[in-house]
Amino acid sequence: MGQKHKNTLWKDRKRNWLGLPWTFTKYILTDDRLFIDTGFFNLREDDVRLYRITDITLTRNLWQRIIRTGTIHCDSADKTMGNFDIKNVKKSFQVKEMLSDLVEQNRHANNVYMGESVMGRPDGHADGGNQYGGQGFDHYGHNMPPYGHNVPPYGDGMPPYGADGAMNGMPDMPDCGDMRQH
Repeated sequence: MGQKHKNTLWKDRKRNWLGLPWTFTKYILTDDRLFIDTGFFNLREDDVRLYRITDITLTRNLWQRIIRTGTIHCDSADKTMGNFDIKNVKKSFQVKEMLSDLVEQNRHANNVYMGESVMGRPDGHADGGNQYGGQGFDHYGHNMPPYGHNVPPYGDGMPPYGADGAMNGMPDMPDCGDMRQH
């Protein structure tokens, strides 16, 4: 019988409280996706593209350390999976590291970058720098000029004021004088 998932790099079953693989949950890691197959009578196969995983955490309580398993928690931007756990797997540290490396490779291959590692400004805008004039990067990792570069002295070019000093996107408001009724 042929292999169901091509390019399988790792697979394991969720372990029970004795550390034995007597459950109906299977984990399969390929070069671009993680599959979670569950069920015996009613089968369900979930998968998440690796570039959608945003954070990975390994936890091992005392019992898991005794039976040499661990649980890997994944925060995900996937709409159907959301956040999920890879529960009670053997060699959990090595699996977490492999998963982390594959996530980074897939983000790079798909031009997906997380704001905290690429953005120049602390407020999350990819305008090419921070408020102190530092060098920054756009969403694709390209170098951008320092913040405030080539900006006239009467406006910094950032919202709410444009380079001409006028409010961006705001209509001119007529002077209505005192709006209170006498």
